[in-house]
Amino acid sequence: MFRLMNPLLKLAVDLGPLVVFFLGNSYFGIFYATAMFMAATVASLSISYSIERKLSPMPIVTGVVVMVFGGLTIWLADELFIKLKPTIVNSIFAALLIAGLMTGRLFLKILLDSAIQLTDEGWRKFTYRWVGFFIFLALLNEFIWRTYSTDFWVASKLWITFPLTVVFAIAQTPFLMRHQIKPEDEPRSAA
Repeated sequence: MFRLMNPLLKLAVDLGPLVVFFLGNSYFGIFYATAMFMAATVASLSISYSIERKLSPMPIVTGVVVMVFGGLTIWLADELFIKLKPTIVNSIFAALLIAGLMTGRLFLKILLDSAIQLTDEGWRKFTYRWVGFFIFLALLNEFIWRTYSTDFWVASKLWITFPLTVVFAIAQTPFLMRHQIKPEDEPRSAA
């Protein structure tokens, strides 16, 4: 049996590697920040696993890509690889969700079914919304790293991408409420 993490602790664990990356870049530059980001990602995954005794696929995929592209960034001394990481991660998530839709698998339903109860039509529409958002994030990352400085790109992860993700997720609430499966009214017992 696993325990659920306190929501504030979960936010700190999820956001921690990004904050470490931002601060590391501010004080030590992109290459040290990348190494610190890799270490913080491993720590974040370890803390999540130690508390919940499981890891969701999304943090695992992100962690693997961080290790691969972070490793390439440090080994080849080329910041291009860490800059490509958000594009690759968001593209992978979009592609997996599209593949799921094409094969009749609603991966978001599998991931979130214990937290959210939606109709299958709701899950499909919700999946399309996240596909669009992941594609948007991939394109936004490409635009920012190609047109702005490395420092701005790093800061954009914390001050642009993260807030946009929170706003997008919160903005889905009315949609989720419309497509939520309502529990059947319990039969009334005769008194």
